[in-house]
Amino acid sequence: MTSSTSSPPIISRDLVLLDAAVDGGKQAVIARLVDVLAQAGRTTDPQGLVSAAMAREEQSATGLPGGIAIPHCRSPYVDTPTIGFARLKPGVDFGAPDGPADLAFLIAAPDSGGQEHMKLLSSLARALVRKDFVESLRNAATVDEVVSLVDGVVNPAPAAPAAAPTPAAPAAAAATAEKPTARSIVAITACPTGIAHTYMAADSLTAAAKEAGVTLVVETQGSSGSTPLPPETIAKADAVIFATDVGVKDKGRFAGKPVVASGVKRAINEPGKMIAEALAAADNPNAARVEGSGADASSSGAPSGNVGWGTRTRQILLTGVSYMIPFVAAGGLLIALGFLFGGYEIADTGNDIALNNSLQNLPPGGFLEYLGAILFTLGGLAFGFLVPALAGYISFAIADRPGIAPGFTAGALAVFVGGGFIGGIAGGVIAGFTALWISKIDVPRWLRGLMPVVIIPLVASLAVGLIMFFLIGRPLAWVNTSLTEWLTGMSGTSAVFLGIILGLMMCFDLGGPVNKAAYAFATAGLAAATTASFEIMATVMAAGMVPPLAMALATTIRPGLFSEPERENGRAAWLLGASFISEGAIPFAAADPLRVIPSMMAGGAVTGALCMAFGVTLRAPHGGIFVFFAIGNLAMFLVALVVGTVISALAVVAAKQFIKPGAKAEPELVTA
Repeated sequence: MTSSTSSPPIISRDLVLLDAAVDGGKQAVIARLVDVLAQAGRTTDPQGLVSAAMAREEQSATGLPGGIAIPHCRSPYVDTPTIGFARLKPGVDFGAPDGPADLAFLIAAPDSGGQEHMKLLSSLARALVRKDFVESLRNAATVDEVVSLVDGVVNPAPAAPAAAPTPAAPAAAAATAEKPTARSIVAITACPTGIAHTYMAADSLTAAAKEAGVTLVVETQGSSGSTPLPPETIAKADAVIFATDVGVKDKGRFAGKPVVASGVKRAINEPGKMIAEALAAADNPNAARVEGSGADASSSGAPSGNVGWGTRTRQILLTGVSYMIPFVAAGGLLIALGFLFGGYEIADTGNDIALNNSLQNLPPGGFLEYLGAILFTLGGLAFGFLVPALAGYISFAIADRPGIAPGFTAGALAVFVGGGFIGGIAGGVIAGFTALWISKIDVPRWLRGLMPVVIIPLVASLAVGLIMFFLIGRPLAWVNTSLTEWLTGMSGTSAVFLGIILGLMMCFDLGGPVNKAAYAFATAGLAAATTASFEIMATVMAAGMVPPLAMALATTIRPGLFSEPERENGRAAWLLGASFISEGAIPFAAADPLRVIPSMMAGGAVTGALCMAFGVTLRAPHGGIFVFFAIGNLAMFLVALVVGTVISALAVVAAKQFIKPGAKAEPELVTA
């Protein structure tokens, strides 16, 4: 495989430093290598490239056992894939468990790097797990020798044609087929950028499996593409290894398999231990297993294996939120369109018109009023599924499909008793864990077929219903009502302060229970049809639009501070923010909550205060800028939104630039 002849080589003499002494730690080494790239004309913004590489370092250290460091990133400041190399004397600490690194590769890939280029870079990463290759780099006497070594692995010579099979070959194959089958393991490796660690982990596990006499097949979910494991290979596997820093694609393929899960770097540092743990899990009937049903192509979203409870809880809640979003978007926009065609009074007459009129019996307002009534009614029906969907898919994330029915039932009960979104979250969690507990009961074989479709939904629905009616329904309703009354009481005395409170709530958990409590308060107030209720709705929507728009702006003005997946999320966040989908900022907040969330809250509070001060009103419960026709004082709405967005964007850029995290946690999966 070779790179395009029109592109410069990935490595050349002017990109290599031998026996360089660099003071100042890993950032100084990265800056020195970036300076080498700049002198060779390989980067358009050296400082931006340094920031991008350091942002990747903050996600997890790039030092590896054996004295190797591979700082790497994807960046808009690089036009062609490039490798800079430094042999350091003395070594520099890059966070490896066994000490400083004396071999440092800076791998810089363009944002638009295609699959072929990613394969070239991943070839180098895979070669770094070979001891002979690493020693050759240490012993290289000249720059040309280093270039030749690296070029030999990224552009290997074509393999010689295979010899024609001899007559004895079939017999040999038959003899091989008769040998006892070795233990079999499958694995998934994936890291945030998908350039280096993904492939190094795969090769480390493969080498360890070969030493242990184990058959291992790895699916690398990296930037150079992914070939899914064949279903028959998965079916024959005794266990599965998930060595990932991001989500596993189509995890449900492995449902029921014993699993060992960790971050991707452990597979590089301790591949032998992971192979041994996978074999032990295969022999242990009580080992952790991939949850879900094998009939589905995707997983339930609930983590398994060695994933911590903090991560698991977050993913469970965000699964419910992510499945609820389509109901919010569709329902809110349909209601807004109903107002557009039928007027605001359609809120009082829409249901009656939809039921009692037809195309042959139009209402007094004619076809447009009838169309508006239909759209308003459809939107209201979609909105009615918000809490049941939230609870149902929280339960689904915990217990897979058997949890859906009790979860939806719990959500409907939360609405019935007045518990609102808070009740929906509590009911979904109770329903999910009840269903999961029942599913683990050992029942006779003849009863197992009825468990997921009859017994689990029935018993779990009954249990959550009794708990909510007898124990927690009224307290949850009291909490929801008290919150609403508290916020309503503030509206008459301090509108600006109320705007600040609502802005903070909307940006605190970005679609979570606090955000949804503020949103539920605003939408419930629309029924009163007062100026105050319309102002509250405008404040809530404007503040909720700030986080995704701010993150989109931040990734645009300072892309080097963000990883490639974050920059991709930032591009999508423009539309999500304009549509009032606060969840568009969740990937950023989940990866870096201490710097992102306070920044978002600052802008949201300012936007909320300005909306209330300007007397901006809104009659639609959703839609963002696309329901401009329902916004009163549109110009001031836009001013408040722009000011808050700019404040949050500048705050998060400053936080990422000047506030360094004290501890580096492994990146966690976000499901939105």
